[in-house]
Amino acid sequence: MTSVDIRTGNLIKPVDVAEYLFTRLRQIGVRSVHGLPGDFNLVALDYLPRAGLTWVGNCNELNAAYAADGYARVRGIGAIITTFGVGELSAINGIAGAYSEHVPVVHIVGCPSTISQRSGLLLHHTLGNGDFNAFSHMSAAISCAVARLNDPAEIAAQIDYALRECYLRSRPVYIMFPTDMVEKKVEGVRLDTPIDLREPPNDPDREDYVVDVVLKYLHAAQRPVVLVDACAIRHRVLDEVHDLIEKTQLPVFVTPMGKSAINETHTSFGGVYSGSASDPAVKDMVESSDLVLSVGALKSDFNTAGFSYRLSQLTSIDLHSDHCIVRYSEYPGVRMKGVLRKIVDRLDLSKIKAQPPPKFQEPNSAGADADPNELIKQAWFWGRINRFLREGDIVVTETGTANFGIWDTRFPSGVTALNQTLWGSIGWAVGACQGAALATKDEAAASGGEPRRTILFEGDGSLQLTAQEVSTMLRHGLDVILFVICNEGYTIERFIHGMDAAYNDIATWRHRDLPAAFGATEEAARSYAVRTRSELEALLADPDFNDRKGLRLVELYMPREDAPKSLQVTAEASAKRNAMTE
Repeated sequence: MTSVDIRTGNLIKPVDVAEYLFTRLRQIGVRSVHGLPGDFNLVALDYLPRAGLTWVGNCNELNAAYAADGYARVRGIGAIITTFGVGELSAINGIAGAYSEHVPVVHIVGCPSTISQRSGLLLHHTLGNGDFNAFSHMSAAISCAVARLNDPAEIAAQIDYALRECYLRSRPVYIMFPTDMVEKKVEGVRLDTPIDLREPPNDPDREDYVVDVVLKYLHAAQRPVVLVDACAIRHRVLDEVHDLIEKTQLPVFVTPMGKSAINETHTSFGGVYSGSASDPAVKDMVESSDLVLSVGALKSDFNTAGFSYRLSQLTSIDLHSDHCIVRYSEYPGVRMKGVLRKIVDRLDLSKIKAQPPPKFQEPNSAGADADPNELIKQAWFWGRINRFLREGDIVVTETGTANFGIWDTRFPSGVTALNQTLWGSIGWAVGACQGAALATKDEAAASGGEPRRTILFEGDGSLQLTAQEVSTMLRHGLDVILFVICNEGYTIERFIHGMDAAYNDIATWRHRDLPAAFGATEEAARSYAVRTRSELEALLADPDFNDRKGLRLVELYMPREDAPKSLQVTAEASAKRNAMTE
């Protein structure tokens, strides 16, 4: 007869730790889990289907981390499972990117048993020095919480705390899951009470004070504007922002990282502001404003075209997820969500001066009389692609020409844009696209609707880092339109330094053959190539290309030394900064 310890015997509804963990993941919104199997996580993986979770199975851990990032940006939270040492370290770049860009990803690492750890055994996948916490210490700097599940009496509380922190702080968490804890029992009654994911309220007095100060300046301003950035998306304040815009009709702009945060068909939408790389009318209106209400700013070099903002702190109000700044006064611990809601509720419309935003000008299209046989150029393409996009599309852009070119594309309503402007790890977009496409598929399965289209604009150089994830798209039957920008290498690097340097060149791939190499049938994937405007126009007008399911891979040829103006401006600033000696 198997003996039961006192703790386990006192449980009302005992469940295995793995079942508890994965049930909690499903409860907070995860439906598919990315990652790779390894001997330290295999038994835990057996529990995924029992909890109603789908195992993705990626080609490597780095790609899996990128995919979990993309999944989280669409679904609200993502998860990845790796194995100790070799697996988790392969993923760490992708997890660092999620941390940098405020994306909630749960990283679960299957690790050696607590017995092996206490004994200091010389196990595979270790550094050979008996230190089993070395890798968790590495991940601690890029995680908002670290949970080492070593004590069954504490595990359920540790899991709940880590998942709550992941969601509320919108940052990755690290869960170290020893093999001998997988089947240990914890209290299953806890599962009857969902994790409380509500944002903690601000101190009412402090919040009211900040709101009063903001309203004082907002009511007095003659030319106020609203500037929305990435953290408004990540920290879930878009409803409050849209309510503010709808009520006041204030002109609203987005940063490159905030692209798609605002309905770009709204009459108050003014465009993308990024300092000196902005459209002149946008730059003039934002920089001449006497009050910029900035929501969720991440003022990185590439998000500001080389720190080229010309905004005075004297005329700025910065609202963030954990503090607010009004001119030169900072209010730690006062979160923007509560502040924004009260601003909307309490503002006096009679005191709001709302100017019309700049009129949208179609980007340079070279005129209607342009030669249809002319090669496709960046300036024309990004202004043309907006008529191809549909309401509700998911648009993923890779670091490089796509990230900058998309600034000139005016989105239909409901589009979700994914980019990694701050971390900027080339190849991210392929994995993120796979995760995003799977997320919309999961959403459609839950709602009974149709998945949204997922469209990826990828550079030929970046694709070579993570091309394997195209096979994962095919494996899961995802609907993806993949434009491969074929311009012979690393364009952004060329404009920073080494236009003709060999290190910015790449091998020439036959991209159209990739689906077949990855096992796709003709029905599951179709490849195309376009070099001229007329060829692209014909493709974009093709009903089969627009509406067919599965993968559509397009080789999109552009000149090697052609780049969006915004990229050129930012690259020049980066080159000057890199050359500084003091």
